Amino acid sequence: MIVHNSQIRKFQQIIFVILLFIFWVHTASAIQSDFTFIDQQISNHVGLSGVKVLEKGEEALLARAWLADHAQESIEVQYFIWSTDNIGILATEALLRAAKRGVKVRVIVDDLLIDAPDKSLLALSLHPNVEIRIYNPKHSVGTSFITRILNVVTDFRGVNQRMHDKTFIVDGKVAIVGGRNMADEYFDYDHKYNFRDRDALVVGEVVNDIRQSFDRFWMNELSVSPEECFAGMDILPSGASADDIEVQQIYNELHTYARLPENFEPKVRNAINEIPTNFQSWMNNIIWSDAKFISDKPGKNTNRFALDGGGLSTSALAKIFTQAKTKIIIQSPYLILSDEAEVLFREAVERGVKIHISTNSLASTDNLQAFSGYKNQRKELLDMGLHIYEYKPYPEIQIKLIERYPEIKFKQPVFALHAKTMIIDSRIVYIGTYNLDPRSENLNTEVGIIVDNERLAKSVEQTIAMDMATGNSWSAKDNPDQFASLGKRIKVFFWQFAPIKPLL
Repeated sequence: MIVHNSQIRKFQQIIFVILLFIFWVHTASAIQSDFTFIDQQISNHVGLSGVKVLEKGEEALLARAWLADHAQESIEVQYFIWSTDNIGILATEALLRAAKRGVKVRVIVDDLLIDAPDKSLLALSLHPNVEIRIYNPKHSVGTSFITRILNVVTDFRGVNQRMHDKTFIVDGKVAIVGGRNMADEYFDYDHKYNFRDRDALVVGEVVNDIRQSFDRFWMNELSVSPEECFAGMDILPSGASADDIEVQQIYNELHTYARLPENFEPKVRNAINEIPTNFQSWMNNIIWSDAKFISDKPGKNTNRFALDGGGLSTSALAKIFTQAKTKIIIQSPYLILSDEAEVLFREAVERGVKIHISTNSLASTDNLQAFSGYKNQRKELLDMGLHIYEYKPYPEIQIKLIERYPEIKFKQPVFALHAKTMIIDSRIVYIGTYNLDPRSENLNTEVGIIVDNERLAKSVEQTIAMDMATGNSWSAKDNPDQFASLGKRIKVFFWQFAPIKPLL
């Protein structure tokens, strides 16, 4: 029998279509299985929220990557920093892939530290399934140097009022809230400086509140689209669309970057693929409990000129602080008490409450201005009766927290504290974005979850206790500044005289 080439090609095409259909059915059923389990767990715990604490950077990265790859309907993300480093680019590419398969993607990023190329930002915004908003664009996106200076002069508070929120929401069912921004150093992949941080992966009732907060920011006038930011600027041709060659080239460059093994380590990709198809086995330590999501409204408060005013998150945290009867554990990269905060702390100590605080040392911190504010208060805080532990730049706990520690142990990056957590009486735990400083209190919008659960609180408390142990921290009473470089000590000395406490 003679078979023509055209018949062979037709037969091959039929086989390819069949295989593609089988693959699609298998993938769709796998994804459905993943999120069906989540639906079942939510229905089995009506009115409650499931919480899993993400202590390790790689674990937090894998969780985000896996959820982005398995989203079916929507992804909503809100970050203070989204860098164009390796992690930032790979995260952008993952969202673009999700958008290409029909997932609706919405992104809000604060304007202050955004470093995405203008053309790339616009190109992503042109995708029919991607929408982007820039929060309070007074500094970077579409802002000239002259305009930036004018903004500082005419609206000093507005320029300093930033969106410090970090939320990641998938299909309105699963969310991640915590301290991590979208950059290498928050997931242990920077070569010089990494952060010891903490997130909470949550499902159930509290996710609805997280999504409502996202929507409030999305609809607010402070959140502006890239198209509005770049109005009148020749970034892309007028009337450009996602189908234009130049825009498609930007998309293809992102995909090409993500396919290169040197950019997306095969073992990380394999780790994502190895997360069990059934989400149940991956989340076997989830704790179901009452949980409350706290967040500030866009703009923080009604002040337009002064640098104070508080906020909803400040009030919520102050409320649980005043409820403490025996012990308060706090972990914050910065420690500067406002006058109002100092009153709360003194009253707690007078009630007999023991307060232990884990914060950065001069040797570990990357924020000398904030450290200068802390140094101005340190003796007073110690005299008040606070127990303060300053994080070492190369703590022993790195071995447990950094999955790839064997690869970097001979050339260790600095490992600094960035987690923001508070535990009340070993029962109530807060995990979020709030730093113990005037900026979080009055200027930056902040978010987090408060969980009333003894098992969860004690688990996190034990982790912070390890951070405060001798191998990981110095007691603030022992003059840890001596372990910092001379250059850092000199710079902090001069910063101590600057009248910048309300901005810290």
